[in-house]
Amino acid sequence: MGDARTELINRYASRVGVPPLTPAEIESVLSLAAVAAHGTGDRTSAPLASFLAGIAAANSDDRVAALDDARRTVAELAPERETEPGGRGA
Repeated sequence: MGDARTELINRYASRVGVPPLTPAEIESVLSLAAVAAHGTGDRTSAPLASFLAGIAAANSDDRVAALDDARRTVAELAPERETEPGGRGA
């Protein structure tokens, strides 16, 4: 799956005229998306938070640091979720 994903993302980056994502940036974005989705219990939070993080990171000298900062911020802002017995979210 990674090869098809990489090909798509690289071709899209080229098409829109931006630098391709590095492996570290890809991991940072995916981590942010997971935090957003799991933190809210709503998977639609993932692309929305990722889009905002991308805007914020676009002009950064260190895109990975900006994305990691976004992940920490999203984790901090995500509402507290009730947990079921066994530690699973509601």
